[in-house]
Amino acid sequence: MAAVKVALRAFLIFCCIYLCYGTAQEFGDQDVTGSGKQEYKRSTVLNSTRSQNTYQYGEVLHLSILFYEAQRSGYLPENNRIPWRGDSALFDRGLRSNELLTGGWYNAGGNTKFVFPMAYSATVLGWGMLEYPDAYSITGLTPYMLDSIKWAYDFLMACHSKQRRLYYQVGDYAADQKLWVRPENIEGDRPYFFLNTTSPGSDVAGEASAALTTCYLIFNSTDPEYASRCFEKAKTLYRFAKKYRGTYPDTGPYKSTGFGDELTWAAAWLYRATGNPYYLNDAETFYNEYYIKLRGYAFGWNDKRPAVQLLLYGLTANDDYKTAFMKYMTGWLPGGKVKYTPLGLVWRHRNAPLRFAAATSFLALVGADLGMETETLRDFAVNQIHYMLGDTGRSYVVGYGWDAPTRPQHRASSCPDLSLPCSKYQEYYKNEGPNRHVLFGALVGGPSALDDYTDSRRNFKQNSVGCEYNAGFQSAVAGIRHLQAIGELHPTVLY
Repeated sequence: MAAVKVALRAFLIFCCIYLCYGTAQEFGDQDVTGSGKQEYKRSTVLNSTRSQNTYQYGEVLHLSILFYEAQRSGYLPENNRIPWRGDSALFDRGLRSNELLTGGWYNAGGNTKFVFPMAYSATVLGWGMLEYPDAYSITGLTPYMLDSIKWAYDFLMACHSKQRRLYYQVGDYAADQKLWVRPENIEGDRPYFFLNTTSPGSDVAGEASAALTTCYLIFNSTDPEYASRCFEKAKTLYRFAKKYRGTYPDTGPYKSTGFGDELTWAAAWLYRATGNPYYLNDAETFYNEYYIKLRGYAFGWNDKRPAVQLLLYGLTANDDYKTAFMKYMTGWLPGGKVKYTPLGLVWRHRNAPLRFAAATSFLALVGADLGMETETLRDFAVNQIHYMLGDTGRSYVVGYGWDAPTRPQHRASSCPDLSLPCSKYQEYYKNEGPNRHVLFGALVGGPSALDDYTDSRRNFKQNSVGCEYNAGFQSAVAGIRHLQAIGELHPTVLY
Protein backbone atom coordinates (compact mmCIF):
# COMPACT_ATOMS: atom_id res chain seq x y z
CA MET A 1 0.00 0.00 0.00
CA ALA A 2 2.83 2.40 0.83
CA ALA A 3 4.40 1.78 -2.56
CA VAL A 4 1.08 2.52 -4.25
CA LYS A 5 0.78 5.82 -2.38
CA VAL A 6 4.29 6.84 -3.36
CA ALA A 7 3.63 5.96 -7.00
CA LEU A 8 0.34 7.88 -7.00
CA ARG A 9 1.96 10.95 -5.49
CA ALA A 10 4.78 10.83 -8.04
CA PHE A 11 2.20 10.64 -10.81
CA LEU A 12 0.31 13.67 -9.47
CA ILE A 13 3.51 15.72 -9.24
CA PHE A 14 4.43 14.71 -12.78
CA CYS A 15 0.99 15.80 -14.02
CA CYS A 16 1.35 19.19 -12.33
CA ILE A 17 4.80 19.74 -13.79
CA TYR A 18 3.58 18.68 -17.22
CA LEU A 19 0.66 21.08 -17.02
CA CYS A 20 2.92 23.92 -15.96
CA TYR A 21 5.75 23.28 -18.40
CA GLY A 22 3.83 21.68 -21.24
CA THR A 23 4.01 23.40 -24.59
CA ALA A 24 1.91 26.48 -25.12
CA GLN A 25 0.13 24.74 -27.99
CA GLU A 26 -1.61 22.47 -25.47
CA PHE A 27 -3.81 25.44 -24.66
CA GLY A 28 -4.30 26.55 -28.26
CA ASP A 29 -1.55 29.15 -27.93
CA GLN A 30 1.16 29.88 -30.46
CA ASP A 31 3.45 31.73 -28.04
CA VAL A 32 6.57 29.84 -28.97
CA THR A 33 8.95 32.63 -29.97
CA GLY A 34 11.36 34.39 -27.70
CA SER A 35 11.61 31.59 -25.16
CA GLY A 36 15.38 31.10 -25.41
CA LYS A 37 17.53 32.18 -22.48
CA GLN A 38 19.56 34.44 -24.74
CA GLU A 39 16.63 36.84 -24.89
CA TYR A 40 16.86 37.45 -21.16
CA LYS A 41 20.44 38.75 -21.35
CA ARG A 42 20.63 42.26 -19.99
CA SER A 43 23.05 43.48 -22.65
CA THR A 44 20.61 42.56 -25.41
CA VAL A 45 18.11 45.04 -24.01
CA LEU A 46 20.38 47.87 -23.00
CA ASN A 47 22.16 48.07 -26.35
CA SER A 48 18.99 48.49 -28.42
CA THR A 49 16.41 51.24 -28.78
CA ARG A 50 13.40 48.94 -29.00
CA SER A 51 12.51 45.77 -27.12
CA GLN A 52 12.26 42.84 -29.51
CA ASN A 53 11.40 40.40 -26.74
CA THR A 54 8.26 38.30 -26.95
CA TYR A 55 7.22 35.99 -24.16
CA GLN A 56 4.91 33.02 -23.89
CA TYR A 57 1.98 35.06 -22.63
CA GLY A 58 -0.36 32.08 -22.66
CA GLU A 59 1.97 30.21 -20.35
CA VAL A 60 2.25 33.22 -18.06
CA LEU A 61 -1.55 33.45 -17.84
CA HIS A 62 -1.75 29.76 -17.05
CA LEU A 63 0.88 30.00 -14.33
CA SER A 64 -0.89 32.99 -12.76
CA ILE A 65 -4.10 30.97 -12.63
CA LEU A 66 -2.13 28.20 -10.91
CA PHE A 67 -0.96 30.73 -8.33
CA TYR A 68 -4.55 31.50 -7.40
CA GLU A 69 -5.24 27.78 -7.15
CA ALA A 70 -2.36 27.55 -4.67
CA GLN A 71 -4.02 30.28 -2.57
CA ARG A 72 -7.28 28.42 -2.09
CA SER A 73 -8.76 27.88 1.33
CA GLY A 74 -11.43 25.39 2.34
CA TYR A 75 -12.31 22.06 0.76
CA LEU A 76 -10.27 21.64 -2.41
CA PRO A 77 -11.94 20.15 -5.48
CA GLU A 78 -11.20 16.71 -6.85
CA ASN A 79 -9.38 18.29 -9.79
CA ASN A 80 -6.95 20.17 -7.52
CA ARG A 81 -3.76 20.71 -9.54
CA ILE A 82 -1.53 21.75 -6.63
CA PRO A 83 -0.34 18.45 -5.11
CA TRP A 84 1.25 20.08 -2.05
CA ARG A 85 -1.99 21.79 -1.01
CA GLY A 86 -4.83 20.14 0.88
CA ASP A 87 -8.10 21.06 2.59
CA SER A 88 -7.62 23.84 5.14
CA ALA A 89 -9.45 26.11 7.60
CA LEU A 90 -12.54 23.91 7.46
CA PHE A 91 -14.10 25.41 10.59
CA ASP A 92 -14.22 29.01 9.37
CA ARG A 93 -17.70 30.27 10.15
CA GLY A 94 -19.51 33.37 11.31
CA LEU A 95 -21.89 34.35 14.10
CA ARG A 96 -24.14 31.41 13.39
CA SER A 97 -23.06 27.88 12.66
CA ASN A 98 -24.77 27.96 9.25
CA GLU A 99 -22.76 31.01 8.15
CA LEU A 100 -19.95 29.05 6.54
CA LEU A 101 -16.88 31.11 5.71
CA THR A 102 -14.79 28.33 4.24
CA GLY A 103 -13.27 28.94 0.84
CA GLY A 104 -11.79 32.07 -0.66
CA TRP A 105 -8.11 32.88 -1.07
CA TYR A 106 -5.37 33.37 1.45
CA ASN A 107 -4.35 36.80 0.34
CA ALA A 108 -0.58 36.57 0.61
CA GLY A 109 1.96 34.23 2.16
CA GLY A 110 0.09 33.80 5.42
CA ASN A 111 -3.15 32.16 6.48
CA THR A 112 -5.54 35.09 7.01
CA LYS A 113 -8.37 35.90 4.59
CA PHE A 114 -9.02 39.59 3.89
CA VAL A 115 -12.10 40.49 1.87
CA PHE A 116 -10.99 43.99 0.83
CA PRO A 117 -7.94 42.98 -1.24
CA MET A 118 -9.61 39.74 -2.30
CA ALA A 119 -12.59 41.62 -3.74
CA TYR A 120 -10.25 44.06 -5.47
CA SER A 121 -8.36 41.14 -7.01
CA ALA A 122 -11.60 39.55 -8.23
CA THR A 123 -12.77 42.85 -9.73
CA VAL A 124 -9.53 43.45 -11.62
CA LEU A 125 -9.27 39.85 -12.81
CA GLY A 126 -12.89 39.99 -13.92
CA TRP A 127 -12.35 43.31 -15.68
CA GLY A 128 -9.39 41.85 -17.54
CA MET A 129 -11.46 38.89 -18.66
CA LEU A 130 -14.27 41.18 -19.82
CA GLU A 131 -11.89 43.37 -21.81
CA TYR A 132 -9.71 40.59 -23.24
CA PRO A 133 -11.72 37.34 -23.38
CA ASP A 134 -9.79 36.23 -26.48
CA ALA A 135 -6.58 36.07 -24.43
CA TYR A 136 -8.14 33.19 -22.52
CA SER A 137 -10.14 31.56 -25.30
CA ILE A 138 -7.32 31.27 -27.84
CA THR A 139 -5.02 29.80 -25.22
CA GLY A 140 -7.62 27.29 -24.04
CA LEU A 141 -7.63 28.82 -20.57
CA THR A 142 -11.22 30.06 -20.31
CA PRO A 143 -12.47 27.08 -18.24
CA TYR A 144 -9.51 27.36 -15.88
CA MET A 145 -10.01 31.09 -15.47
CA LEU A 146 -13.74 30.78 -14.82
CA ASP A 147 -13.09 28.10 -12.23
CA SER A 148 -10.37 30.24 -10.66
CA ILE A 149 -12.30 33.46 -10.28
CA LYS A 150 -15.49 31.69 -9.20
CA TRP A 151 -13.61 30.56 -6.08
CA ALA A 152 -13.42 34.20 -4.98
CA TYR A 153 -16.96 35.09 -6.08
CA ASP A 154 -18.40 32.20 -4.07
CA PHE A 155 -16.59 33.33 -0.96
CA LEU A 156 -17.67 36.97 -1.35
CA MET A 157 -21.29 35.87 -1.57
CA ALA A 158 -20.87 33.71 1.52
CA CYS A 159 -19.41 36.66 3.43
CA HIS A 160 -22.53 38.69 2.67
CA SER A 161 -24.71 36.40 4.76
CA LYS A 162 -27.31 39.03 5.71
CA GLN A 163 -28.52 42.16 3.96
CA ARG A 164 -26.75 44.35 6.49
CA ARG A 165 -23.83 42.16 7.38
CA LEU A 166 -20.57 41.57 5.56
CA TYR A 167 -17.65 39.59 6.96
CA TYR A 168 -14.41 41.30 6.01
CA GLN A 169 -11.75 39.14 7.68
CA VAL A 170 -11.33 35.58 8.85
CA GLY A 171 -8.34 34.76 11.02
CA ASP A 172 -6.17 36.60 13.53
CA TYR A 173 -3.54 38.44 11.51
CA ALA A 174 -1.34 39.31 14.49
CA ALA A 175 -1.28 35.72 15.70
CA ASP A 176 -0.77 34.48 12.16
CA GLN A 177 2.36 36.59 11.81
CA LYS A 178 3.94 34.94 14.84
CA LEU A 179 3.64 31.44 13.40
CA TRP A 180 5.15 29.75 10.37
CA VAL A 181 2.67 26.96 9.65
CA ARG A 182 0.91 25.81 6.53
CA PRO A 183 -2.83 26.49 6.32
CA GLU A 184 -3.59 22.77 6.43
CA ASN A 185 -2.46 22.84 10.08
CA ILE A 186 -5.08 25.39 11.11
CA GLU A 187 -7.29 23.82 13.75
CA GLY A 188 -10.65 24.81 15.22
CA ASP A 189 -12.66 27.99 14.87
CA ARG A 190 -10.94 31.22 13.94
CA PRO A 191 -11.91 34.79 14.83
CA TYR A 192 -14.00 36.70 12.32
CA PHE A 193 -14.77 40.38 11.80
CA PHE A 194 -17.84 41.85 10.15
CA LEU A 195 -19.56 45.07 9.12
CA ASN A 196 -23.09 46.05 10.06
CA THR A 197 -25.18 49.19 10.48
CA THR A 198 -23.26 50.34 13.57
CA SER A 199 -19.84 49.38 12.21
CA PRO A 200 -20.02 50.18 8.49
CA GLY A 201 -17.45 49.82 5.76
CA SER A 202 -18.50 51.34 2.46
CA ASP A 203 -15.04 50.68 1.07
CA VAL A 204 -15.17 46.91 1.54
CA ALA A 205 -18.88 46.64 0.71
CA GLY A 206 -18.44 48.80 -2.38
CA GLU A 207 -15.50 46.75 -3.62
CA ALA A 208 -17.35 43.49 -3.01
CA SER A 209 -20.30 44.90 -4.95
CA ALA A 210 -18.03 45.80 -7.88
CA ALA A 211 -16.50 42.31 -7.87
CA LEU A 212 -19.86 40.57 -7.90
CA THR A 213 -21.03 42.84 -10.70
CA THR A 214 -18.12 41.58 -12.82
CA CYS A 215 -19.28 38.08 -11.84
CA TYR A 216 -22.69 38.86 -13.33
CA LEU A 217 -21.21 40.24 -16.52
CA ILE A 218 -18.90 37.25 -16.99
CA PHE A 219 -21.33 34.43 -16.21
CA ASN A 220 -24.60 35.89 -17.49
CA SER A 221 -24.34 34.23 -20.89
CA THR A 222 -23.17 30.80 -19.72
CA ASP A 223 -24.68 30.39 -16.25
CA PRO A 224 -27.51 32.91 -15.83
CA GLU A 225 -28.69 31.40 -12.53
CA TYR A 226 -25.28 31.84 -10.94
CA ALA A 227 -24.91 35.29 -12.51
CA SER A 228 -28.27 36.32 -11.05
CA ARG A 229 -27.15 35.29 -7.57
CA CYS A 230 -24.00 37.38 -7.95
CA PHE A 231 -25.98 40.35 -9.19
CA GLU A 232 -28.52 40.31 -6.38
CA LYS A 233 -25.68 40.27 -3.86
CA ALA A 234 -23.94 43.09 -5.74
CA LYS A 235 -27.02 45.32 -5.59
CA THR A 236 -27.68 44.55 -1.92
CA LEU A 237 -24.07 45.30 -1.03
CA TYR A 238 -24.26 48.56 -2.94
CA ARG A 239 -27.35 49.67 -1.04
CA PHE A 240 -25.66 48.71 2.24
CA ALA A 241 -22.51 50.65 1.32
CA LYS A 242 -24.47 53.70 0.20
CA LYS A 243 -26.84 53.92 3.15
CA TYR A 244 -24.39 53.15 5.96
CA ARG A 245 -21.28 55.06 5.04
CA GLY A 246 -17.93 54.78 6.69
CA THR A 247 -14.44 53.35 6.47
CA TYR A 248 -14.11 49.80 7.70
CA PRO A 249 -12.38 49.13 11.06
CA ASP A 250 -9.49 47.06 9.73
CA THR A 251 -7.40 44.96 12.09
CA GLY A 252 -4.57 44.03 9.75
CA PRO A 253 -2.26 45.42 7.06
CA TYR A 254 -5.00 46.69 4.72
CA LYS A 255 -5.85 50.05 6.21
CA SER A 256 -8.27 52.01 4.06
CA THR A 257 -7.84 55.75 3.58
CA GLY A 258 -11.41 56.39 2.45
CA PHE A 259 -14.51 54.92 0.88
CA GLY A 260 -15.56 57.47 -1.75
CA ASP A 261 -13.66 55.81 -4.57
CA GLU A 262 -15.20 52.40 -3.83
CA LEU A 263 -18.72 53.86 -3.72
CA THR A 264 -18.16 55.50 -7.08
CA TRP A 265 -16.52 52.34 -8.43
CA ALA A 266 -19.46 50.16 -7.38
CA ALA A 267 -22.01 52.52 -8.90
CA ALA A 268 -20.08 52.73 -12.17
CA TRP A 269 -19.89 48.94 -12.46
CA LEU A 270 -23.62 48.62 -11.81
CA TYR A 271 -24.24 51.18 -14.53
CA ARG A 272 -22.09 49.16 -16.91
CA ALA A 273 -24.12 46.07 -16.09
CA THR A 274 -27.58 47.65 -16.29
CA GLY A 275 -27.45 50.87 -18.28
CA ASN A 276 -29.72 52.27 -15.57
CA PRO A 277 -29.15 56.05 -15.28
CA TYR A 278 -29.82 55.78 -11.54
CA TYR A 279 -26.41 54.24 -11.05
CA LEU A 280 -24.70 56.68 -13.37
CA ASN A 281 -26.21 59.58 -11.46
CA ASP A 282 -24.92 58.07 -8.22
CA ALA A 283 -21.47 57.55 -9.70
CA GLU A 284 -21.26 61.13 -10.95
CA THR A 285 -22.54 62.48 -7.64
CA PHE A 286 -19.98 60.50 -5.64
CA TYR A 287 -17.27 61.43 -8.15
CA ASN A 288 -17.76 65.10 -7.30
CA GLU A 289 -18.60 64.67 -3.62
CA TYR A 290 -15.46 62.66 -2.87
CA TYR A 291 -13.09 64.44 -5.30
CA ILE A 292 -12.41 61.33 -7.34
CA LYS A 293 -11.11 63.55 -10.16
CA LEU A 294 -7.92 64.11 -8.15
CA ARG A 295 -4.83 62.23 -9.24
CA GLY A 296 -4.49 58.91 -7.45
CA TYR A 297 -1.34 57.70 -5.75
CA ALA A 298 -1.35 54.28 -7.40
CA PHE A 299 -4.13 52.00 -8.60
CA GLY A 300 -4.50 49.21 -6.08
CA TRP A 301 -6.74 47.78 -3.40
CA ASN A 302 -6.79 51.12 -1.55
CA ASP A 303 -6.99 53.59 -4.45
CA LYS A 304 -9.52 53.15 -7.27
CA ARG A 305 -9.51 56.76 -8.51
CA PRO A 306 -7.67 56.26 -11.81
CA ALA A 307 -9.71 53.13 -12.54
CA VAL A 308 -12.95 54.98 -11.80
CA GLN A 309 -11.93 57.77 -14.16
CA LEU A 310 -11.12 55.26 -16.89
CA LEU A 311 -14.27 53.21 -16.39
CA LEU A 312 -16.51 56.29 -16.45
CA TYR A 313 -14.84 57.59 -19.59
CA GLY A 314 -15.45 54.27 -21.30
CA LEU A 315 -19.11 54.40 -20.26
CA THR A 316 -19.86 58.05 -21.03
CA ALA A 317 -17.16 59.39 -23.42
CA ASN A 318 -17.06 62.47 -21.16
CA ASP A 319 -13.70 64.15 -21.74
CA ASP A 320 -13.50 65.30 -18.12
CA TYR A 321 -12.89 61.70 -17.09
CA LYS A 322 -10.36 61.27 -19.88
CA THR A 323 -8.48 64.36 -18.75
CA ALA A 324 -8.37 63.14 -15.15
CA PHE A 325 -7.15 59.70 -16.16
CA MET A 326 -4.47 61.02 -18.50
CA LYS A 327 -3.25 63.32 -15.73
CA TYR A 328 -2.67 60.18 -13.67
CA MET A 329 -1.00 58.34 -16.54
CA THR A 330 1.24 61.28 -17.43
CA GLY A 331 2.67 61.04 -13.94
CA TRP A 332 3.67 57.44 -14.63
CA LEU A 333 5.21 57.99 -18.04
CA PRO A 334 8.91 58.87 -18.39
CA GLY A 335 9.50 62.42 -17.19
CA GLY A 336 6.47 62.29 -14.90
CA LYS A 337 6.20 62.39 -11.12
CA VAL A 338 6.84 58.69 -10.54
CA LYS A 339 10.52 57.75 -10.62
CA TYR A 340 12.08 55.10 -12.83
CA THR A 341 14.82 52.64 -11.99
CA PRO A 342 17.97 52.69 -14.16
CA LEU A 343 16.68 49.64 -16.06
CA GLY A 344 13.24 51.03 -16.72
CA LEU A 345 10.79 49.99 -14.00
CA VAL A 346 8.31 52.67 -12.97
CA TRP A 347 8.96 52.54 -9.23
CA ARG A 348 6.18 53.86 -6.98
CA HIS A 349 6.99 52.43 -3.55
CA ARG A 350 9.72 50.43 -1.86
CA ASN A 351 7.24 47.81 -0.69
CA ALA A 352 6.34 45.60 -3.65
CA PRO A 353 6.68 48.14 -6.47
CA LEU A 354 5.76 45.60 -9.16
CA ARG A 355 2.13 45.40 -8.01
CA PHE A 356 1.63 49.10 -8.75
CA ALA A 357 3.49 48.99 -12.05
CA ALA A 358 1.45 45.96 -13.15
CA ALA A 359 -1.93 47.40 -12.15
CA THR A 360 -1.24 50.72 -13.86
CA SER A 361 -0.04 48.84 -16.95
CA PHE A 362 -3.43 47.17 -17.16
CA LEU A 363 -5.15 50.55 -16.96
CA ALA A 364 -2.83 51.87 -19.67
CA LEU A 365 -3.83 49.05 -22.01
CA VAL A 366 -7.54 49.69 -21.48
CA GLY A 367 -7.00 53.42 -21.93
CA ALA A 368 -5.08 52.80 -25.15
CA ASP A 369 -7.97 50.73 -26.46
CA LEU A 370 -10.21 53.74 -25.84
CA GLY A 371 -7.98 55.89 -28.04
CA MET A 372 -5.92 57.66 -25.39
CA GLU A 373 -2.38 58.08 -26.74
CA THR A 374 -2.56 54.50 -27.90
CA GLU A 375 1.05 53.88 -28.89
CA THR A 376 2.50 55.64 -25.85
CA LEU A 377 0.33 53.81 -23.33
CA ARG A 378 0.85 50.44 -24.98
CA ASP A 379 4.62 50.97 -25.05
CA PHE A 380 4.50 51.82 -21.36
CA ALA A 381 2.49 48.71 -20.44
CA VAL A 382 4.48 46.28 -22.56
CA ASN A 383 7.79 47.62 -21.25
CA GLN A 384 6.67 47.25 -17.65
CA ILE A 385 5.34 43.72 -18.05
CA HIS A 386 8.42 42.70 -20.03
CA TYR A 387 10.58 44.04 -17.20
CA MET A 388 8.76 41.63 -14.88
CA LEU A 389 9.09 38.71 -17.30
CA GLY A 390 12.80 39.05 -17.90
CA ASP A 391 13.93 41.98 -20.07
CA THR A 392 16.59 43.00 -17.56
CA GLY A 393 18.15 39.58 -17.09
CA ARG A 394 15.81 38.01 -14.56
CA SER A 395 12.17 37.09 -14.14
CA TYR A 396 10.12 38.23 -11.16
CA VAL A 397 7.51 35.50 -11.72
CA VAL A 398 8.05 32.32 -9.73
CA GLY A 399 8.52 29.31 -11.97
CA TYR A 400 8.81 31.29 -15.20
CA GLY A 401 11.75 32.50 -17.22
CA TRP A 402 15.40 33.07 -16.46
CA ASP A 403 16.67 33.40 -12.88
CA ALA A 404 13.15 33.39 -11.43
CA PRO A 405 12.57 33.78 -7.66
CA THR A 406 12.77 30.56 -5.66
CA ARG A 407 12.24 31.84 -2.10
CA PRO A 408 8.98 33.82 -2.02
CA GLN A 409 7.70 34.64 1.44
CA HIS A 410 4.95 32.06 1.44
CA ARG A 411 4.28 29.57 4.19
CA ALA A 412 2.59 26.74 2.32
CA SER A 413 5.14 26.51 -0.50
CA SER A 414 8.07 26.74 1.92
CA CYS A 415 6.84 23.80 3.97
CA PRO A 416 7.65 20.16 3.17
CA ASP A 417 5.13 17.57 2.02
CA LEU A 418 1.84 17.47 3.89
CA SER A 419 2.84 14.29 5.69
CA LEU A 420 5.69 16.14 7.42
CA PRO A 421 5.46 18.82 10.14
CA CYS A 422 6.06 22.50 9.44
CA SER A 423 6.09 24.75 12.48
CA LYS A 424 9.64 25.95 13.10
CA TYR A 425 10.67 29.46 12.04
CA GLN A 426 14.33 28.51 12.09
CA GLU A 427 13.88 25.50 9.84
CA TYR A 428 11.42 26.83 7.28
CA TYR A 429 11.26 30.63 7.43
CA LYS A 430 14.93 31.37 8.06
CA ASN A 431 16.23 28.54 5.90
CA GLU A 432 18.35 29.98 3.10
CA GLY A 433 17.44 27.29 0.59
CA PRO A 434 14.66 27.53 -2.01
CA ASN A 435 11.07 26.85 -1.05
CA ARG A 436 10.23 23.17 -0.93
CA HIS A 437 7.55 23.65 -3.60
CA VAL A 438 7.36 25.99 -6.58
CA LEU A 439 4.67 28.64 -6.22
CA PHE A 440 4.12 28.78 -9.97
CA GLY A 441 2.97 32.11 -11.37
CA ALA A 442 3.38 34.28 -8.29
CA LEU A 443 4.60 37.82 -8.99
CA VAL A 444 6.98 38.86 -6.20
CA GLY A 445 7.23 42.37 -4.79
CA GLY A 446 10.14 43.50 -6.93
CA PRO A 447 13.43 45.38 -6.82
CA SER A 448 14.80 48.49 -5.16
CA ALA A 449 14.93 51.87 -6.85
CA LEU A 450 18.32 50.83 -8.24
CA ASP A 451 17.08 47.48 -9.61
CA ASP A 452 18.72 45.56 -6.76
CA TYR A 453 16.86 42.45 -5.69
CA THR A 454 17.51 39.78 -3.05
CA ASP A 455 15.69 36.47 -3.39
CA SER A 456 15.15 35.77 0.31
CA ARG A 457 12.15 34.55 2.24
CA ARG A 458 12.91 37.15 4.90
CA ASN A 459 12.91 39.99 2.39
CA PHE A 460 9.26 41.03 2.75
CA LYS A 461 9.54 44.25 0.73
CA GLN A 462 10.90 42.49 -2.35
CA ASN A 463 9.84 38.86 -2.07
CA SER A 464 6.32 38.96 -0.71
CA VAL A 465 3.47 37.71 -2.89
CA GLY A 466 -0.22 38.54 -2.92
CA CYS A 467 -3.45 38.00 -4.80
CA GLU A 468 -3.61 41.74 -5.48
CA TYR A 469 -0.11 41.65 -7.00
CA ASN A 470 -1.14 39.10 -9.60
CA ALA A 471 -4.53 40.65 -10.39
CA GLY A 472 -3.25 43.67 -12.30
CA PHE A 473 -0.35 41.65 -13.66
CA GLN A 474 -2.52 38.86 -15.07
CA SER A 475 -5.00 41.26 -16.63
CA ALA A 476 -2.16 43.25 -18.21
CA VAL A 477 -0.66 40.05 -19.63
CA ALA A 478 -4.11 39.22 -21.02
CA GLY A 479 -4.18 42.63 -22.67
CA ILE A 480 -0.79 42.04 -24.28
CA ARG A 481 -1.83 38.58 -25.46
CA HIS A 482 -4.87 40.24 -27.03
CA LEU A 483 -2.63 42.69 -28.88
CA GLN A 484 -0.59 39.79 -30.15
CA ALA A 485 -3.72 38.01 -31.33
CA ILE A 486 -4.93 40.97 -33.37
CA GLY A 487 -1.48 41.69 -34.78
CA GLU A 488 -0.89 44.92 -32.88
CA LEU A 489 1.92 43.85 -30.56
CA HIS A 490 4.95 45.66 -31.90
CA PRO A 491 8.49 46.26 -30.62
CA THR A 492 8.30 48.97 -28.00
CA VAL A 493 10.39 52.06 -27.39
CA LEU A 494 12.63 51.47 -24.38
CA TYR A 495 12.76 54.15 -21.69
